[in-house]
Amino acid sequence: MSTFTTVLSLIVMGLVVLVLIRGLYNMLKGGSGNTSNKLMQMRIVLQAVAIALIMLTLWLTGGGR
Repeated sequence: MSTFTTVLSLIVMGLVVLVLIRGLYNMLKGGSGNTSNKLMQMRIVLQAVAIALIMLTLWLTGGGR
């Protein structure tokens, strides 16, 4: 189970990076402010999911003890 949560955490962290890059690209090209706002909201949700998965992984593995 901890391997599954570790892999899932890495996937979600990768998604956070992709959304961040897409948001930066949208900002640099002068895109819609509404799109930037939606991307920021998506990034915050993905970061919260990633933190929850990391905490779950640490709890399942005993926190490295």
